[in-house]
Amino acid sequence: QVQLAESGGGLVQAGGSLRLSCVVSGRFFNIYAMGWFRQAPGKERDFVAATTWNTEALYYADSVKGRFTISRDNAKNSMYLQMDNLKPEDTAIYYCARASYRSAYHLRLQGAYNSWGQGIQVTVSS
Repeated sequence: QVQLAESGGGLVQAGGSLRLSCVVSGRFFNIYAMGWFRQAPGKERDFVAATTWNTEALYYADSVKGRFTISRDNAKNSMYLQMDNLKPEDTAIYYCARASYRSAYHLRLQGAYNSWGQGIQVTVSS
């Protein structure tokens, strides 16, 4: 059973930065695409960013493009989300997710993923 664990969340003022990490247990991390999603209070879980197994393709939600950067270190079974110039509307629980192998769904869609972390709170104060 694969496990995903997020870390690095917290409270930050608007304009500040945070770096989220996601460590994935198990083998063959380097063959799976990975993604970040978030869920704000009272809203559905939304796509934030995703990367293919080799970072050849990176995808971002329009709302975070230019402010967030997704990366991964396959040697450490880890994925990261550098979040800069944070805004109050970025406040949410952030989830990392591992895609199904050769998923038929685009990485922007939750259907592409079959393993999820527990989530971590990010709060941006104004």
